[in-house]
Amino acid sequence: MTAAERDDERGVRACSRRRFLFSAAAAVLAGCAELPALPPARESGHASINGTRLYYEAAGAGETVVLLHAFTLDTRMWDDQFDALARRYRAVRYDARGFGRSDVPRAGEPYSHADDLAALLDHLGVPDAHVVGASMGGRFAIDFALTHAARVHSLALVDPVIGGWPWSRRWLQSYAPVLRAARKHDVQAAKAAWLAHDLFARAREQPGIARRLEQMVSDYSGWHFLNADPERTVAPPAVSQLGRVRSPTLAIVGERDLGDFQLIAERIAGGVAGARRVTVPAAGHLANMEAPDRVRELLIGFLDGQAG
Repeated sequence: MTAAERDDERGVRACSRRRFLFSAAAAVLAGCAELPALPPARESGHASINGTRLYYEAAGAGETVVLLHAFTLDTRMWDDQFDALARRYRAVRYDARGFGRSDVPRAGEPYSHADDLAALLDHLGVPDAHVVGASMGGRFAIDFALTHAARVHSLALVDPVIGGWPWSRRWLQSYAPVLRAARKHDVQAAKAAWLAHDLFARAREQPGIARRLEQMVSDYSGWHFLNADPERTVAPPAVSQLGRVRSPTLAIVGERDLGDFQLIAERIAGGVAGARRVTVPAAGHLANMEAPDRVRELLIGFLDGQAG
């Protein structure tokens, strides 16, 4: 090969290399254009309302969706749904009194979780909202719909509790170890008994979810195990007032949730006009953590149908 031919070959190789690099760069740029948008910036802090301080987080714009957490848990239980909702709505989540980073109740000073939610919305300048509640948070959501009906666009209830529910003997017996530990003022034993409850059997089968659950329960104040809660509940109990709920309602329940919660979802679907019940396959009591994609899909589909 002559010197001129070697130079020509090197030129071809260099040209090919430049074309490859250009094509690769173009592909990367095209791919970047398809990446999902970054989550909206979050606002967080403590709202001083009704004589207490509630920790909250908010992100996004548009109609407001409020997320209410389960007993012994906190805002983190919604980690798998919060950012997705914030891309379409103004998403708000907060720790109820005695949970997460919020203040504990004060002995002998009555309060209402429904009134706390109303005051938090006032603090945030929100006239009304879609309300999503899980387990205990479902009870708060229903109570809010009964006492502040004009402020509720819709209700989405995930494995909810309902005020005044006549708990089965099986449930009462299964919860007895938690109560025994609480009566001894042994918070750690009460937390251990709670984590061992059948309610979390499905969560315990998934190591990542089990770790998240254990962390939240570990961080829980334990206040409700040791004190008589001065909460003012809805009277008569919500279970006897479901016919008064006028908001579009979705009841989501895990296929493997316990019997009481299956019946509660059924009662809500039958008692609230137009309510719909959906079962999440293979999920237990923490359906939004155990089947996060499915619950996220259900929530967005339901909320999009009610928005505006």
